[in-house]
Order: sequence, then C-alpha cells, then structure tokens
Amino acid sequence: MRPFPFRRRAAPDVTAESNDADLITAVAARSTVALRILHQRHAPWLRARLARRCADADAIDDALQETFLAVWRSAGGFRGDNPAGWLWTIAVRRLISALRGRGARWVGSGIEPNDSSPVASAEDVVLLSVEHGDLGAALNRLSPELRAVIEATVLDGLTTKEAAGLLGIPEGTVKTRAMRARARLREELS
Repeated sequence: MRPFPFRRRAAPDVTAESNDADLITAVAARSTVALRILHQRHAPWLRARLARRCADADAIDDALQETFLAVWRSAGGFRGDNPAGWLWTIAVRRLISALRGRGARWVGSGIEPNDSSPVASAEDVVLLSVEHGDLGAALNRLSPELRAVIEATVLDGLTTKEAAGLLGIPEGTVKTRAMRARARLREELS
C-alpha cells in the first residue's frame, strides 16, 4: 500500500494560448510549465505597477518572487473569475509586507539607514507609517466591510471595478462603502 492513498490530479496540458484560469488550475496540479507561462504573462505588468508604489527595485523583486511562490502554494484555493486581480492582490500585499519588514528595523529600533541604504519613496514612508500611526488605529476601528474597501481601493490601489470583483460586491456598493469609510476616518482623525 502507498503511504498516501490519494492521487494527485494530472496537470492539464497548457500552452501560451491557455487562459489564466486554466493556467492556475494547472499550477494547482503542480505544473511548472503553467507557472512559467503565468509568470511570463503577468510579471512585467506586476513589476510596472509595483514600481509606481516603491522606488526600491530589490523590494519589488522580492515581492514578485514571493507572489509567484504564493501562487504555487495556494493556486488550488483560487475561487474567482479574475486571476489578474488575484495576482495583483497577492503582489501588493507581498510588497507591503516586504516594506514593513524593512521598515520595522528602522522604526523605533534606533537603527537608522546609512548613506548606502536606498532612499525610501514618499509612498513607502506612508505605507510603513499607516500601521503604526493614528490612521492605522482609525482603520482598525472601522467595520470589516468598510476596512476591506479602503484597503482595496486606497492601500492596494485597485479601481472600483477591480475592488468590486475582488470583494465580490457590486461597484455601487464599493463606492458607497468607500464614501462611508472616508467620512468615518475623517471623524476619527479630527
């Protein structure tokens, strides 16, 4: 008897013409070919969008690598109709995590970056301070629905349509919740 009684599903055949959903299904079945195609298709635009958020090329490279590792590990859990939005969500969260990890060495630790350190962009500084400042506390006091919309549209930089697809709610609901969240944040921070 085999040590593991279950069988892994065979990876479907994929080509460069396969759609993203088929590629993710193949990645879930452990197809390295599908992962390579997905990477070739999406890494360039992910890099470009992440570069608008961060001036540190090394942080972007780390975030991209971690993104595709996460895709490899969690492709079987993908349940959606927007693979590009799913990839972007993973990428931006990996970038924020990387920046927080780097910032945590500087914020409050007494260790200052030296002259050879990369200069953080204004957006990097803002993203790092969100968690630790008054804004982070105010965000934590929002209801989960409002916080999810603000995180998707403001912190992750998604459009209303992308956020609606990601959160599984209508675009109008995203707009309404964003308006309510901004009003509550203004009250909290004033």
